[in-house]
Amino acid sequence: MRTLQVALAERSYPIHIGAGLLDTFPLAEQVRGNQVMIVTNETIAPLYLERLTPHFSGCQCDTLVLPDGEAFKTLETLESIFDALMAKRHSRTTTLVALGGGVIGDMVGFAAACYQRGVDFIQVPTTLLAQVDSSVGGKTAVNHPRGKNMIGAFHQPRLVLIDTDVLASLPQRELAAGYAEVIKYGLIRDPDFYHWLETNNERLLSRDTEALSEAIYRSCDNKAQVVADDETEQGNRALLNLGHTFGHAIETATGYSKWLHGEAVAVGMLMAVNMSVRLGWVDAGLEAGLADVLAQWQLPVATPAGMTPDQFMDLMSLDKKVQNGQLRLVLLRQLGEAVVTADYDAGALRQTLEAFCGT
Repeated sequence: MRTLQVALAERSYPIHIGAGLLDTFPLAEQVRGNQVMIVTNETIAPLYLERLTPHFSGCQCDTLVLPDGEAFKTLETLESIFDALMAKRHSRTTTLVALGGGVIGDMVGFAAACYQRGVDFIQVPTTLLAQVDSSVGGKTAVNHPRGKNMIGAFHQPRLVLIDTDVLASLPQRELAAGYAEVIKYGLIRDPDFYHWLETNNERLLSRDTEALSEAIYRSCDNKAQVVADDETEQGNRALLNLGHTFGHAIETATGYSKWLHGEAVAVGMLMAVNMSVRLGWVDAGLEAGLADVLAQWQLPVATPAGMTPDQFMDLMSLDKKVQNGQLRLVLLRQLGEAVVTADYDAGALRQTLEAFCGT
């Protein structure tokens, strides 16, 4: 097991990474009260729920199984978590356990932030995307029909437990979607990691356990450093959103049901790099290389058919990085150096949208 620390003073917590941790890590020691509710979904429950519940045999342990998918990341589903907690009479010393991918982690974290004005929760991410990104940092939310993650709160977990063995059951499409977030860290702040990913791409594609474990560790290390410096995204934490403004527009336009988050982010990152090329900040070779890697992972490199530049602009106007009516974007000054800026040529943005929308 390897352990990282997210350094946030009294809200600091560990990220434990290793094989077999779902069975061996003493999770019960992390529970401060005598009540636990494990929340998972219909896909994950048959695989891992029975392995997790024995950890909490010494206390009241309830479970809730939700529908699977981004389309269910809603206020209505969130209310079902509150209903279950109240039906089982959970107090403010309860601990929620999020067993699943990013959707489960985000909703359970938000429920924990709200229930009785804040209770403990533990992240047990079961997808690569959740392991390297959404489970770390305390950003929790649900979607709104007009915008992704527009309703939420910052609420840090007690710990993040990453069992790398669970990736063996992950469909290749889900693994690829998570890999998009892995690439992001190299692009925005860690060029050495980006080159390591290029060198080890074949090992990662073949699910080499040592390579995947290293990629997860280095991704979490990057995320932990950024979060420690800017917990509530007042500054550099927004750099973690490379490609997300474009990607969230795609997810919203497709009703949160056709594209995985990582797939939308993959295209969004390519669009951000394309725009950076148009601004003269990075070389076109970086865009070509990124497009090649994404294609090898069978990630999309084009926007959904029918999306228009005007539709993109309308949806992006609701992005959380909009300030004083100005759309800020995460772009690259160079490999490993990202910037959040509203000071860009609007013509370059339009050209990028037209190029990817095929107009």
